[in-house]
Parts: sequence; C-alpha cells; structure tokens
Amino acid sequence: MSGSLPFYQKHHRHYDHGYRSRETESVLSQYQTSSRYTAGSSTSATRTSRGLKVSTHSGLEASRLSPVLKRAKPTYLAVDKENQIIGYVVPIFRGSQEFGFSNTEEARVRDTAAYMARRDLFTSGLEMERSEQVSRREAMRESAERISLNKRIHEHGEHFKRMNEDSLMHAPEFVIKPRSHTVWEKQCVRLHCTVSGWPDPRVVWYKNNVAIDPIGNAGKYKLESRYSVHSLEINRCDFDDTAQYRVSAMNSKGELSAYASVVVKRFKGEIDESLPSPRRASTEDGPVSEYGINFQTHIVDKFGVSFGREGETMSLGCTVIIYPALHHYQPEIQWYRDDVLLSPSKWNHMHWSGDRATLTLTHLNKEDEGLYTLRVTTKSGYETYSAYVFVKDADAEVERAPGAPLDVRCLDANKDYIIVTWKQPAVDGGDSILGYFVDRCEVGTPHWIQCNDTPVKFARFPVTGLVEGRSYLFRVRAINKSGMSRPSRISEPVAAMDPSDRARMRGTSAPWTGQIIVTEEEPAEGVVPGRPLELQVTEATKNYVVLSWNPPGEKGLEGVMYYVEKCVSGTDSWQRVNTEIPVKSPRFALFDLAEGKSYSFRVRCCNSAGVGEPSDPTEAITVGDKLDIPSAPSKVVPTRNTDTSVVVSWVASSEAKELVGYYIEGSIEGSNVWEPCNNKPVKATRFICHGLITGQKYVFRVRAVNAAGLSQFSPESEAVEVKAAIGGGIPHASPAPPYGITVLECVCDSMVLAWKQPSFIGGADITGYFVDYREVIDGMPGKWHEANIKSISERAYRVSDLKENRKYQFQVRAANMAGVGIPSLPSNTFLCEEWTIAVPGPPHDLQVREVRSDSLVLLWKPPVYQGRDPVNGFYVDIKEADAPEEVWRGVNNKATEKTYIKIKNLKEGERFVFRVRAQNKAGVGECSDVTEPVLAFTKPGTKEIVVDVNDDGIISLNFEFGDLTPDSKFVWSKNYEEITDQSRLTIETKGNKSKAIFNAPGEEDIGIYSCLVTHTDGASSSYTLSEEELKRLLEVSHDHKFPIIPLKSELAVELLEKGKVRFWLQADKISANGKVDYIFNENTLSQGEKYKMNFDKNTGVIEMIMESLTPADEGTFTFQLQDGKATNQSSLVLIGDVFKELQKESEFQKKEWVRKQGPHFIEYLGYEVTPECCVILKCKVGNMKKETSAQWYKDGREIKSDEHLGFTEGVLKLEIAQRDSPAGTADYVDDLIWRRLKISKKDAGVYEVVLKDDRGKDTSTLNLTDQGFKDLMNEVFSFIANSSTPLKITSTDQGIRLYTFVSYYNDLLQVTWHYKDSAIAFSDRIKSGVVGEQLWLQITEPTEKDMGTYAIEFNDGKGGLRRTVELSGQAFDDAFAEFQRLKAAAIAERSRARVAGGLPDVVTIQEGKALNLTCNISGDPVPEVTWLKNDREITSDDHCILKFSSGKFASFTITGVNMSDSGKYSILVKNKYGTESGDFTLEITEGTPDLGVTSYSTDAEGNVVFGPNTPKEKMKTTVTGMKKQKRKGDSVTKTLPMEKVEDQDKGKVTVENAKEEVAEQPLTADQSEAPEQPADRVEEPGPVAGTQPETWSESN
Repeated sequence: MSGSLPFYQKHHRHYDHGYRSRETESVLSQYQTSSRYTAGSSTSATRTSRGLKVSTHSGLEASRLSPVLKRAKPTYLAVDKENQIIGYVVPIFRGSQEFGFSNTEEARVRDTAAYMARRDLFTSGLEMERSEQVSRREAMRESAERISLNKRIHEHGEHFKRMNEDSLMHAPEFVIKPRSHTVWEKQCVRLHCTVSGWPDPRVVWYKNNVAIDPIGNAGKYKLESRYSVHSLEINRCDFDDTAQYRVSAMNSKGELSAYASVVVKRFKGEIDESLPSPRRASTEDGPVSEYGINFQTHIVDKFGVSFGREGETMSLGCTVIIYPALHHYQPEIQWYRDDVLLSPSKWNHMHWSGDRATLTLTHLNKEDEGLYTLRVTTKSGYETYSAYVFVKDADAEVERAPGAPLDVRCLDANKDYIIVTWKQPAVDGGDSILGYFVDRCEVGTPHWIQCNDTPVKFARFPVTGLVEGRSYLFRVRAINKSGMSRPSRISEPVAAMDPSDRARMRGTSAPWTGQIIVTEEEPAEGVVPGRPLELQVTEATKNYVVLSWNPPGEKGLEGVMYYVEKCVSGTDSWQRVNTEIPVKSPRFALFDLAEGKSYSFRVRCCNSAGVGEPSDPTEAITVGDKLDIPSAPSKVVPTRNTDTSVVVSWVASSEAKELVGYYIEGSIEGSNVWEPCNNKPVKATRFICHGLITGQKYVFRVRAVNAAGLSQFSPESEAVEVKAAIGGGIPHASPAPPYGITVLECVCDSMVLAWKQPSFIGGADITGYFVDYREVIDGMPGKWHEANIKSISERAYRVSDLKENRKYQFQVRAANMAGVGIPSLPSNTFLCEEWTIAVPGPPHDLQVREVRSDSLVLLWKPPVYQGRDPVNGFYVDIKEADAPEEVWRGVNNKATEKTYIKIKNLKEGERFVFRVRAQNKAGVGECSDVTEPVLAFTKPGTKEIVVDVNDDGIISLNFEFGDLTPDSKFVWSKNYEEITDQSRLTIETKGNKSKAIFNAPGEEDIGIYSCLVTHTDGASSSYTLSEEELKRLLEVSHDHKFPIIPLKSELAVELLEKGKVRFWLQADKISANGKVDYIFNENTLSQGEKYKMNFDKNTGVIEMIMESLTPADEGTFTFQLQDGKATNQSSLVLIGDVFKELQKESEFQKKEWVRKQGPHFIEYLGYEVTPECCVILKCKVGNMKKETSAQWYKDGREIKSDEHLGFTEGVLKLEIAQRDSPAGTADYVDDLIWRRLKISKKDAGVYEVVLKDDRGKDTSTLNLTDQGFKDLMNEVFSFIANSSTPLKITSTDQGIRLYTFVSYYNDLLQVTWHYKDSAIAFSDRIKSGVVGEQLWLQITEPTEKDMGTYAIEFNDGKGGLRRTVELSGQAFDDAFAEFQRLKAAAIAERSRARVAGGLPDVVTIQEGKALNLTCNISGDPVPEVTWLKNDREITSDDHCILKFSSGKFASFTITGVNMSDSGKYSILVKNKYGTESGDFTLEITEGTPDLGVTSYSTDAEGNVVFGPNTPKEKMKTTVTGMKKQKRKGDSVTKTLPMEKVEDQDKGKVTVENAKEEVAEQPLTADQSEAPEQPADRVEEPGPVAGTQPETWSESN
C-alpha cells in the first residue's frame, strides 16, 4: 500500500515525477538505473515466456516504474511490408530452459547483456562501440539463418500448393467481419476480421475509400496480419477519424469487401480507466518488427516543471535510450501540448540528436502554457513523459495595465468577414478590464489596423470589410482605466474567401461511400435569384448580431450577392443595412443596434439581373448579451502535494454556458497579495499549483471564464501549509470517522454491517466508505484486512468470505475528494453465525426530515434479515431525549407497511428520540438504533412546497430555500424515494428555487412529494397530492390552457342622463391587443348615430351607449372579447317585462332631464322629526332664481307661512302643527298646552309644494294620511320613548306611584303597563294617568301582593321601548312606610282649622257706612274663632258685631264706620290640628252720608259679593287691594306628588302642583250699610268686572 500513488496523482493529467517527494524520487531513479543497465543471471532469469507485465494508467501515460516493456508472444516468421512470409527468425535473448540453448550460448547472451549494462554505467566510449559491433554481427548472422530457413519452408509450401491447386483455390470469404465502434477522443480502436481464401488474399484497408498508408502516418495506424486474422489499429483517435472503413480482400479468384464505421465522440471529462487504452507491444503477441527486433525504450534526464515569461525562449529536452541500439535508427519523436500534437513552426523548433529529443519554444506566450508530453514510438511500442510548463505575463508597458489576451483564433471565415475569438487574461492589473480592441494586418504588409472603435467586452468579434481572396492576421489588446495591454500573439493567417472555394483549393475529399466529382456549370445570365433560405441569428450580443443563411436553391446563378434589412418589432418599416455595398458571404454582422430593442431581419439576393424577393424574416430578437457570465465556483479545497506544490480542487460553476476554463489564484495567508497560478484557463476542476514557498501557508480562490467574461471569485479556501503530502492536505479536509457500527444480518460466512454518517464530512462531499475487518481469537484481535477495494456509497455493506463461528471486529473509513479519513473505532465483537430467529432483524438508517414545532417525518430502511416470514409492518416508538428507557411509547398502534411516517402533536421546544421495530407473522423484531435527539422547533425562514399552475396550464411544485451553500442541491422524492426517472416529473433548479413540473398529470402521480436541500441543517418540505387535489389542479390547469379573460363585472345595463341606455362590462385584465365585437341578436353592431362604442384598455371598461330604446331593440345583447388566445363573452337578455320596464324607465329619465331644465326638486318632499318632536316638512330644490315662487298646500288649501324661503341653501322647510302663543301673555299653562299640541290627528293630510317661474313648474307631494300619518307618528313616538327617564318609585297619601318623565307627550302615544311580564288590568285600585310630561301608575292601598317587577312599554310601531323597575324588598318597604306617613298627614291636613274663603287685603269705606264681611270656616273638630284688631283680640259689641254660626260661617259687622275703626283686622281659627288666620286693612274716608247700606261678603271660593240692600250704583264702588289668606300655627302641609320641573335648555316650566292658592279679588263698595248675610248665600252672583281668578302661581 505504501508504494501506491495518491488518487489525485493517478488520474491527474499533470502528473509527473515532480509530484513525488525528494526521497521517493531518489529511490525510483536508482531503481530505474539498475533495472535498465544491470544485466546478469538475475535479470535474464526473471524473463519467463510470459515476459514482464507493464501497467498503463491512461491513453497518454506509459509505465514509469517498469524497466522493460512487455514482451510479445513468440513468433518465428519474418514478413515483408505486405505481410508476406520471407523467412524464419532465429530468436535471441531467450532462456535456455525454454529453447534448449547450450550453456555456451546462454553464457554468451548473459555476458553480452551484462557487458552492455556495465558499458553504459562505467566504460568509455570505445568499449561501448566494440560491444555494439559484436552484438550487431551476431544479430545479422542469426537473421540470415532465419531468412534462409524460412525461404526453404516457403518454397516447400508453394510446391505443395501447386500440386493441389484445383482442390484448394477459392475466392476470399469473410469468416468474421469487422465490427463498428464508437470511442472517446484520444482513445484507440482496433478493427478485426478473419478472411479465408486460397491463394492467401491480399488485404487492403480504406478510409472513406482512400487506402490507408501506415508508413505515411507513422504512429497513427498499425496493420497486422496473422494466420488469416487481419487488424487495423487506430491510435489516439481524434474527431477526424470518424469515417467509414472498408477492408478489401482480393486474390486470383475474386475480391470481397466488408465495412465498419468508427465514430469518435468528444470527451469533456477525465480519461475513464474502464475505456480501452492505446495498444502497446506485448510479449504475448510476439515481435512486431519486420526484422524481428524487440526495442526497449527508456526516457531519462527528463525536464521538470518549468516556468517562463512571455517573450523568453525555453527548451525542453529528454535523453532517450533505445535498446538494442541500432546505428542510424531513428524512432518517431512527437511532442504534445495538452494532448494536441505539435508541428514545427516559427514558435516550436524540434530536434533529435540521436539520443536526445529537444523542443525549443522560441518566443514564449501564454498560449504555450500547458502539459507537454514527449512520445517516443518504435515498432515495439512507445514511451511517454509529461511535465507542466507555466508562462507568466511579460512586464506591462503601462503600470497596472492588464495582461495580454491569448489564444486568438479565426472562426467562420467567409468572403468579406471573419469572426475572431480569444480568451481573457488572468491578470487584469488591479482594475476591471473595460474591453478589447481587435487589430488586423494583411499578410505581406506591416500595417496593423484597429477593427473596432470602442472596446468590446465579449471575447468574440466579427471583423467585416475584408477583401475577398486576401489573407489576414489578427491580434487582440485588452484595456482598463490604467492603460492598454501588450498585444496578444498573432493568429494564424486566414483567407477571406468562400468556404467552398477554400475546400476546393485543398483538394476534393472522398465521402464515405464514393468519390465526389466536381464540375463547373455555366452561370445563367439574366435570371433574378430567388429567396435566401434558412435565415437565422447565429450570435447576438449587445454590440452586434450575426446572421447566417443559405444561398437560394437555384444553381448556376450569376454573381449572387446579398442585401440585409432590419425592422424594429412592432412596426412594418424595413430598412436596408448595407445600402452601399452588398455582401458576398452568406454571413453578416450588424452593429449599431439599440440595446434592449427587438428587431427582425431578412435578406434579399441580387445580381446583375436585379434584386430578388426577401427571405422569411427571423423571429424578433432583443439586442443584448445572450451568454451570461458564469457563476462563481465553490468549495475550493487545497491539498498538500510536494514541498513546492499544492493540489487545488473545487466544485464547478453551477451555471456556466460555453465554459472556457478556470483561473486559479494563490496568496500567502494574511498578505492579501494574489498571484495567478495559471495564465491559461484549465477546464478540469483540479489543478496543481507549482512554484510555492515551502513552509508558507497559502489560500486559494478560483473563478470561471467564458466568452462573456470572468465570474466572481469563489470563496477563499482554508489555509494549507506547503510541504510534502505525508498525512494529507489541510486539517479536516478528509471526513471524520463514521460511528455506530451494527450488524443487520449474519449468515454462515458473511455479515451485513450498517453505520452512521460522520458528524463532520470534511472539506467536500463524502464519495464512499471503506470497510476493514479483523478476526478476534481468545480476545486478541488480529490484523486488519480490507473488505472492499472500491468505495461503497451506501452506509450498509455485506462483508463476505468470513469463517463461521469466528468472532470479528470491524472499522469503517469515509472518503471524499481530499482523501480517506481516519478509521472509526473498532466495533463490538460480533460472532459470525447464521441467524435462525423467526422475527425480523432491526431496521436501519433512520433519518429525520421536515422538522417543525409540532411534527416531523421519520424515514428508515427495512431490515436486511427478514426472519422466517417477510416483513409486513413497522412500529415507531418515541420518548423525550432525557426520559428513562421505561417511558418509550408507540406512535402507531397499527403497524404501517410504509418505511416512513409523519409524527404529529409534538411539544414545541422538546427534544425527542425515535426507534423503529419491524414485524412479520412470527412477531415483532429487535429495535433499531436510536436516532440522535431532535428538537421540535420550526426554524426561522422555513418555507413549504407551493403548488402552482402557470399560464400554460403546467402544474408544478415549487420549493425555495434562502440559505443555500455552494454545495447545496435540491433532491425531490415521491413517497420519500428519490425521483430518478423524469418521465413523469421534470426537475428544474435555478438559484435558490427548485421546481418539479408534472409532464402529464394523472392518477399515477398521486402521492407525497418532498424536497430535501443537501448541505443544510435539514431543510425539507413535503406536499401531499391527493385524488381530490389532483382533480382540482387539473381543473385549474384546464382553465389556464384554455384561458378566459376574467371579468370584474358581467354585461349590465344602466340609464344615463336624458334617458340614454348604457350597456357595459369591465374586464379584470386585458392587454393593448384586446378587441371586442358587439352583437345584437347574432348581428354585429358598428359605430354610428344609434350606437356609440368605447373601450378603455387601461381600466378594462367596455361600453355601448344608445340614445333611446325602441321596440325593435328588444332582444339579446352580447359583448365578445378576445385577447390573444384568451376569450370571453357576456350577454344580457332584454325581452318581455324586463325590456318594457327598462324602456319605461328610459322615457322617464328623459322626461326628468326635461323637468330639471327649470326649477325642480332635487329631493322630493319628505319629513323630519326633531329631537323636540317637532315635525318639519322639507324638500331640496335646484335651478332656482329670484323669480321662482314656492307655494305650500295641505289638502288643496294653500298654507300661509311667514317664514322666508331660503333658496340659496336649496332647502324648503315647513314646521307643521305650530301655533302662535295665546292672546295676551304666554303664561306657563298655555306654553305647556302648545307643546302638547305640536302634532295631532288634525295635522294629517296631503301636503304639496309647487315651484314655479317662467321656465316651468315642478310639484312634490307628501301623503300624510292613513299609513303615512301612522308612520310619521311612530317616528314621533320613537323619539318620545327614547327621551323617557328610568321608572322611579314615589309614595302618596293614597298609595304608591310609579312614574317616568318624557320630554314631550302626545295624546296618541300608546303606553302599556306590565306587572311580571303581563299587561295590567286597570281597576279602581290600580290606575294610570298622565300629568304634564309625567306618565304614572297609581297603586292604591298597596299590599305585599303588589310586590314585583313593573314595566312601561312604549309602542312606536317597531320594536318599542320598555322601562322596568323592581318594586320589592327594601324599595317596597320604604315606599310603603312613606305611604303610611303621607296618609296620616293627609288626614291631619283635611281636619285642621282653616279659613276657607279669602279676605281682601284692603277695604276702603266712607265714614258712617255699615260694613259686613263674612267668610267660611272649616275644621274638624269645629275650630275656635277669634278676631283681632291691630293684633289685639276684640269682642262682639253693638258697634262691632262678631258672629260664628253653624260651625262654618264667621261674620264681621260694623254698624257705622267711623275713623277710629281704621286699622288692621285679623281672624284666627284654631283646633287641635292647627291654626290659620286671615287679615285685612280697613281704611275710612270722609264722605256724604248715604242712606244705603253697603255690605260685603265672601263666598266659599273667597270672592267678594255685595249685600242685597246695596244700591246698584253703589256696586260700582271699587274695593281696592288684594287679600291673601295665611295659615298660622302648627298647620300640616300636604305634599303632592307633582313637582315643578324646569328645563334649563328650553326655558320651559312644568308645574305639578301648587302648595298655596292665591286669589286676587278687585272689590267694589258703596256708602250704604248692608244687612248681615249668611256666608253661604250669594247675592247677585254675576261676574265682577276685571276679576281674574288666580289659579296658578310660580314658585321656584
């Protein structure tokens, strides 16, 4: 194992001895020296008849360790160039054991070989020459003997043939025909055939009917003929070797041919060892030299890895030793660069000095960088040697200028244009390259002409304006902002001519099946050429577009040339591009096109007869770069190699079209100074960077390049120390060891192992695993043995060839591109014995996917050991990671046949572990290994698979992941099995999005689809496609395949001003190319006087307007829409009543328009109820002017209103039921009555408003009768109900009263009282009533039976309103106690002493007159009456008579009034319930005595009446003053339930009750005395003039 090569050296194209350490190189050189030049018994003895076997690694590499080539199988016939036998060859250099040589001969051979070896090592040139002469003489003598013997044998055979001529001669016949082959480029192929016939047929090989000359193509073809078996070997096939090969066998009896085809495919990757390698001479096949000599070739004194700079000269050389050494024999010496054969040129000089091959590179350029291979070919085989040459940029002429471009080539040369290509340099000078300039030079002149005025960034440029027939050279220069680079190496000369002319100059080549006969036709004169054919855009960038086409099909046309025309997309204007000179080539490059615009192109042919018809135009193409700059490579991994080199590997660019290669840069860690490792792009993804400083740490980065430019740099690699590769590359580049080795199955001689993936995979993906095993005997482990030579990708492997009942241990190593990691710890010791248990073994390879906060998906693989019966199900167990083993619980109670399960209802934030058990008919088997703990948590940014149906109806599943790593890949699965067959599903991935497209969705596609993103922390998602979901998606897909234009609204009709009819609909989305057809009863309508069509494509509104509708317009209207392939239509049926109604409405709207030309109602007459319950009629009018009048009517009678009509506001109002305040003063009572009378039944009626002026008139009517009035009142009632206060409880002397206040009351208001949700039946004990704005319920003499919930319900014609109060508990107790108190107080108030009639305040009487005053007294018991004068008690006498009769009437009489009677008089009544007094003042005036008697008395109401004897004229005497009765003593005041309520906002006063009664009495008296009159007797009860009874008085 120590002598094997590292894997990256085995397959690497740049491998040479420089990769090995110095110690290894020294050992190998000594071994080669001793092997080549040491001769003796040991050397010859090892040469058996089978010879030494030589191993080969690739098509270009020869053995580097074997001292000699393989020996061919012995043969003893000498043949000439035509493979005819000419003699017998006496073999030399063979052991005596095989051929019976004498000891002397064997010694001579041994001594000669030993002497030659010593000569080469130690002797002088003279000794070497003498030895060579002896060897040559002996070889010539032995050759002559062989020829003589062979001649005799041949003559004997010819004699025998002549003797049997008739029986043996027959025509050639192919026993085995050659077989066709398809091979990779640079591989070899051998065609075999077996031919019978007599005489021996002569066999000739042909390529495309041209005889193959192996001498003229030394090393390319090798012909062999042995015993009727003939072969043609084609060495190092290239693309030109693709042909039809014919082998022809001919003798005197006839000729026969057989055919075979060889197809050479271009191979873009590395050489596959499984493919056939170039054939080399083998001792098994015998000597191939026509002289029977087997050459041994050795290459020594080799050139190593070399470094040069542009402009320098470099020589590469090797010493070649060929044994045996023949004088003047020259082997074929070939030099290759990157597997391309080099030819002598001014750049490459090749020399062979007889023993040394030299290649001189006269003027280094970066094109010369590459792997150089020396190939030495002899008749016995070949030897090769390779080493890499690096070429650095020359010093720039301008500081920080870029390096020169390289590899300038000419493509697609035609009569007047050539495409020049090149590769971008690795060095940009520190600034981005702005572009490139292309220069041309006509061969034979020294003048260079710049082809482009502005630099082009694309590394490809069409050069036009060339002269047909002349040859040109090209070069390219790069430019950045610092300056211009040096020019590149000039290209090979190329002639500007038609490709067919160029091919004709080279000579006519034969096709596969026969020769081509070239003839010239006379050109047809006067014929206009036809259309060019197959016009296409072959290349498009933002700087130019290249067109190519085929000439017209007619032949023999005279001098055809071409005109090119262009057209901007969306227009029909064609513009000729080459107006001055037509082009001759069927190619043309167009410049000066606007970037971003789309163009179409066409071509016309022309000649002297005229200009032909144009070709078919191309598809529209947008000007811009069609080739994107490649994406950056990724995952750069450096690995140690030698003391001065490092192997750098990377992952190829994921998105790179027409990739040219990669540039690698290195930098000493921390310096940030980057140097290019290669100046010529390499296409492989592995490169050896040479010339590094031993012991330094380097980091590397890589970028890709194509014609569009250079990509961004890859991320920097990890640092690697430069030293010999002992122990591998950078730390952790190889994977960590696997772990968890278990046995899945065991039979008598093999075990199936499983293990877990390493926790760290190293610097790259794991490519496979290696398993080792060792036997354990008595506890002592033995030596490790390899179980597998080739790596295995699965994490399960069957180790075979074990011994039964023996114990073994195992270890596993993981490998990636950086190498093989360290092995795992040895497993437990397992006994190799056949399992016989009935239940299955453990499942394995448990994986967790789609981890969310409450669910995850668990996958596993079934057990390898099935048990006695097949596995029929699985059980999954779960437990918390930290929980003990006893708490394992099952996830599924019923076994699942699938190898996956979705586990739900997890606790977020908890860690879980899982295991799986398999079962068969015998029972449940052993548990699998437990998974690693899994955290139930949805990671931020987690996205799910989204199903999408695009505009073409294609159904796809889409998954997006934002945190991709450079190595991440999207892996799609169905039912958690990776999708490899894309017949049902096509996978597309771009950037961080991946899409799975259903090719033909059907029932076969039902299942669970999941997507896993590799190299992440488990990003995955799934989507279940059920039968119902598939059906839904197919319906959506059908809608998208056959799209309809979505409509925001269907076809509708509406009326416009003047009664116009508008048909319209609105499309949700429609492009500028959309169109509409208007259909009526299957007839297409067009724009005209009757129909006005409008189509707003921005809003999608489509409308058709008609001036009016006639009976002929009854039918179906349809709008038909089309936008590309999307269509839709909408129809509207207008027939019958629908049409008549619309026509009627149209006519109405037309009349309305006429109406609105004069004064009119904008809003017709209506009413409004204010919060104060006032009803206001109002209407909104328009188009008014000063002359316009407005008249109000009710039931046909005009309503006079003093309110000014405000036309400026446009609203007319009329408040109904309003009235002026009563005549005289607007007292409180009248105001209250006025408020109650705001609206009543008398206000019902029909109201009308008429607007009129010289322009016309308009009328609006409002019917407020019956239902209209009822609706109005209901609205009033609603306001009243909402203004009600909550129900309250109060007490009276009669019982308990419930009451509520409303802001306004109306007699029409319907109120219902409820007790315990039942309407109350009123009686004498329970009554309801209204006092002002108070609504009350009186419960007389309440008892406990009256306790409960009471409610008042207001009926407003709708839902009504209910107020409730609870009369129970403490509320009832308090109210009842207050009732008892008020009742007692009322009794006391009724029984107390009082003066029932009032006395006047002042009585004026003439002196001498008689005065009589009588008042009513009440009280129980009968009160005591006392009179006072000036607050002093007086008694009855003759002058002042005081009487109190019947307990009711008290009289005061003065028989003759004199001046001393003046004063203040009072009456005082008193009983046990209280005292009350009445006062009056008596004023005496002087006057003429009168015989009449004036008497005054008061009635029960306190009014003053005259006595019966008072003359009538005396009754006119005025009694002035007012008398107010006053209560004295402990009088009891009765409290009434009515209270005065004052509304501060409205300024209105409501009086519930008056506590005092005031009576004002104007009195009239005469001079006569009046007799005494009873108090209850009223004389002349007529009204007194000016008397106004005072019923109400204000109190605060």
